[in-house]
Amino acid sequence: MSSTQPIHSDLSALDRALVWLNSEPLTAEELRGRVVLVDIWTYSCVNWLRTLPYVSAWAERYRDRGLVVVGVHCPEFGFEHELDNVRHATRQLSVDYPVVIDNDFDIWQSLANRYWPALYLVDRDGRIRFHHFGEGNYEETERAIQQLLGVDEETVRVDAGGLAEAADWDTLRTGETYVGYGRGTGRVDSPAHLALNHWAVSGDWAVEEESAVLSAAGGSVTFRFHARDLNLVLAPPAAGAPVSFTVLLDGRPPGHDHGLDINELGEGTVDEPRMYQLVRQRGAAERAFEITFLDPGVRAYVFTFG
Repeated sequence: MSSTQPIHSDLSALDRALVWLNSEPLTAEELRGRVVLVDIWTYSCVNWLRTLPYVSAWAERYRDRGLVVVGVHCPEFGFEHELDNVRHATRQLSVDYPVVIDNDFDIWQSLANRYWPALYLVDRDGRIRFHHFGEGNYEETERAIQQLLGVDEETVRVDAGGLAEAADWDTLRTGETYVGYGRGTGRVDSPAHLALNHWAVSGDWAVEEESAVLSAAGGSVTFRFHARDLNLVLAPPAAGAPVSFTVLLDGRPPGHDHGLDINELGEGTVDEPRMYQLVRQRGAAERAFEITFLDPGVRAYVFTFG
């Protein structure tokens, strides 16, 4: 008499996941026989936002040929642990493939992952055959998908604009900068005469580990940067009341250099916890950025650039 032992799948951590969006829970055994693209993400991450049009295009094109895309949401900030926030972001960003909530980082750790975003391509037997960390390499990733599916055709054409437009890497001189003391760098005591890649706060701020919270109206953050785009992850007060703000570039309203979340006068509102695109220049240049909040309670988490 003989017995057959089940083959371990690199997707086995999915079996312990309890909360799914856009799908009933999926197990490693149910996914056996399908090619699975695991997309590690968190919804306020600009690097992931730039990959989303490609992941969505692959999910749509290859869905009927054996590909299952599974988004694994691993939160970076406290507000991304809240299911309602993730559910809202999923709808707002038109993420229609299955999403599993990995607040305890169980799936993340099972893959020995260290990055947002990260892609893992799993074959029909449950084995990881390809991975990519960060942005780019879209054609290489799609060719790996095609190879596992037995498909040979032109890759998808993606028109990625808005939040998803690729960074201007050749001219980018300023990197991701956290505001909280846990990972914060580049902060100086005064906004006067800032050097490149330095920033300062004015007003009554309480700097916490992952963010800074404004205690009284009229506080501001000033940053001297060199990039095409400037983004800032923000959250409204715990009570949920919206917070109005204004943005200046070199002391003036941004005009045509305004981002998607403000107008030409630099006016905007923080009404939900997410990434806000505040500056999009026609070309990268060194500028002095200043954001002033007209109401207290707002939280600032991280600057990102493109």
